[in-house]
Amino acid sequence: MKKQKTLIFKCSACGHEEAKWLGRCPECGDWNTLIETAVSRSPEPGPGSKGKVPPQSIPLSAVDPQEGGRIGSGIPELDRVLGGGIMKRSAILVGGEPGIGKSTLLLQAAAAAETRGRILYISGEESLGQVRMRADRLGLFESEKGNAPGDPLLKRNSPPGGNTARIELCCTGKLEDIETILEAVKPVIIMVDSAQTLHTAELGVVPGTINQMKYCTYELISWVKEHDAALFLVAHVTKEGLISGPKALEHMVDTVLYFEQNDGDCRFLRAAKNRFGSVDELGIFTMGERGLSVVEDPSLLFLINREGELPPGVATAAVLEGSRTLLVEIQALTVPAKGSMSRVFSDRIDSARVSRVAATLEKHLKLRLSDQDLYINVAGGIRIAEVGVELALGCALYSAKTGLSLPGRAAIAGELSLAGEVRPVRRLEGRIKTSRSLGFDTFLGPARDIPDRPGESPPPVKETGKIIAVGDLKSAVKALFS
Repeated sequence: MKKQKTLIFKCSACGHEEAKWLGRCPECGDWNTLIETAVSRSPEPGPGSKGKVPPQSIPLSAVDPQEGGRIGSGIPELDRVLGGGIMKRSAILVGGEPGIGKSTLLLQAAAAAETRGRILYISGEESLGQVRMRADRLGLFESEKGNAPGDPLLKRNSPPGGNTARIELCCTGKLEDIETILEAVKPVIIMVDSAQTLHTAELGVVPGTINQMKYCTYELISWVKEHDAALFLVAHVTKEGLISGPKALEHMVDTVLYFEQNDGDCRFLRAAKNRFGSVDELGIFTMGERGLSVVEDPSLLFLINREGELPPGVATAAVLEGSRTLLVEIQALTVPAKGSMSRVFSDRIDSARVSRVAATLEKHLKLRLSDQDLYINVAGGIRIAEVGVELALGCALYSAKTGLSLPGRAAIAGELSLAGEVRPVRRLEGRIKTSRSLGFDTFLGPARDIPDRPGESPPPVKETGKIIAVGDLKSAVKALFS
């Protein structure tokens, strides 16, 4: 059946279509953006026409469970954040600040992926030579020869010929060229750097517009779902740290990953959305001369070694990040407010949580903080969102205001209610074990634990040493500052 070509006028800014030319787009309000475009439309088949076979449904029991399998990325921290590996027929969006290591992560994952199929790396921002220079700098070819020093990022289980021999490069952002290469190469993993460079002639020649990104992304996602492959998309971020472009782009993909960094060389990989795993896991890397390296034991990464007593305003919190426990140092400072209203300065812990904990201290301990400016910091630059940090945060604020120091080897975990109660937290036993292994002889926490799964009884804590179980904020302060 022949396709009929129709002339329409399409807005180059938002993609709105009109049957005739208008000076101003009625959808977005921009002037002189309607461009004449030829669109191929297939007429509806009649009763006697020989059209395509309509899609058929199949029973759920007949679906092959192997279609939902995963591909190991070869990077343990990336697999942890993704939920166990790269899910086949999925689309993954990776965002982060410029220069944080998004392209480096994808190139290293391409070289370490546990698959024998081809991997297509599409770069719309760099040339072939620039991508090869990055690969040489990362030592991807040396690692296959066995001449490079041990790199904890790669697992050294690549097939004969090396993974880099199976990486195909393509430097273009034109969708038609990419689709041609996809049909010729048939890759199992596709990496696009970046989504803002994708464009198609059907929507104009200007890349980065909302309609270009949505249309090109949809076409690539449709291809990987039909060919049992996986898609990685690198996306730019705005000044606020959010994915630039349409929010619908995040709804189209299956997983959204954000790359963050502290003031040093640490990189944190988080999942803001994950259809095939948890969004609570955290991947920790360090950036060096040879690219990203996995931090295998991050327990001591966020602690500061000190001799003698802790300074006032410092407390050690045992918090959960996904499936592992981290000990982090909470630092608090209180100074008289310079104006009529006090302010909270906290970018690693939500400022609303800091205000709530300060109000609880003021109400139940009669500690006046409403006339103080509160400064909160987390050593190491990690962002904490878990509720188990609240008791340690309250103890740090109390210490900063009174000038009394906390015990040097004491770890704290617990959630604070507005009534001044210390509520239970998940996996209390694991927090105690981690603090014991790092040399903390005192642990302050709630009186009982919440089971990991509904219906289970709280597991008993079988630990030796000084474990202080408290039920309210007053008891916690009395136990620590007596």
